[in-house]
Amino acid sequence: MNGQLYRLSAFADQPGGGNPAGVWIGEQLPDAAQMQRMAADVGYSETAFIAPAAGQDRQIRYFSPLAEVSFCGHATIASGVQLGQLSGPGRYCLHTAVGVVPVEVFQPNGQWQATLRSVATRHRYPPAELLGGVLAALGWHPDQLDPAIAPAIAYAGAEHLVIALKERADLDQMTYPFELLKSLMSDAGLTTLQLIWRESEGLFHARNPFPVGGVVEDPATGAAAAALGGYLRDAGLVGAPFAFQIMQGVAMGRPSRLLVQVPVASGIEVSGGASVIADRD
Repeated sequence: MNGQLYRLSAFADQPGGGNPAGVWIGEQLPDAAQMQRMAADVGYSETAFIAPAAGQDRQIRYFSPLAEVSFCGHATIASGVQLGQLSGPGRYCLHTAVGVVPVEVFQPNGQWQATLRSVATRHRYPPAELLGGVLAALGWHPDQLDPAIAPAIAYAGAEHLVIALKERADLDQMTYPFELLKSLMSDAGLTTLQLIWRESEGLFHARNPFPVGGVVEDPATGAAAAALGGYLRDAGLVGAPFAFQIMQGVAMGRPSRLLVQVPVASGIEVSGGASVIADRD
C-alpha cells in the first residue's frame, strides 16, 4: 500500500487545542477494511483518506475508529492544509460520498489556513420521541432550551441534531450515558449532537457528543458548524450574508475556534487552520 499518513490538529485556538485528524494520501485508496483498521489504529475521531497524490481533484473518504462517515469538516480542513503543504496553495476539489467539497488553501502570515464550502444544506424538526429520548439521556428538560432556536436535525454533508440551551452552565456540565446515546443516535442516523449556547449574535459555544464514532466528544466539528449555519439561514433565524464563530473543545481542554460564513445561497463556508502533530499523543 503506497501512501503516507500525516497527523494534524484542526481549528486549534491555542497550542494543545483543536481536533486531531489523520490524513492519508496515496495514489490509490486502500480498500474499506484497510481504511477502517488504519483509522482505528490512529485513534482520532476521524482519519481522511485521499487519492490520487497529485492534482486539484481528489477522492476523499472519512473513517472514525468505528465506522465510515459521509463527511467530516475538521478532517477536511486538516486535509486542505496538508495538501497545501505538499502541493501549494490554491483550490482543491474533494470528491466526497455526498458531493464535491471545494477547499481553498492559503498561507496568510506564514500560517496555513483552509476554507471548505459544504454541499447544499437542509433541515427538519426531530420527532418528539427522538428529542425526548436525547434530552432524557443528557439529563435536560425542555424548559432549559433556548426558544429562539428550535431543536432541528441539520445537514451539510452529515446529520446533526442541534439543541440550543438558555444557560451556558447547562452546556458546561453536559454528561451522558455512552451506550444509550449511541443507540438513540444510531437509530436516527445522527453523526453528532450539536449542543450550543449563544453568547452573542456572532459567537456560539458548542459541545458535540460523537458516540456513534466511538468518541465521547469531538473538540471541533466542522460538519456540524456548517449544518448549524445552514439551519440558521434556511429557517430564517439569521439574515444572510452572516458570519459567526464557534468556540468548542473548551471543556475538554482542547480549545477550538471555527469561523463560519453564511452566504445568501449555496453551501456554508467553514474556515480554520491546522498544525502538524509531532507525536501520537
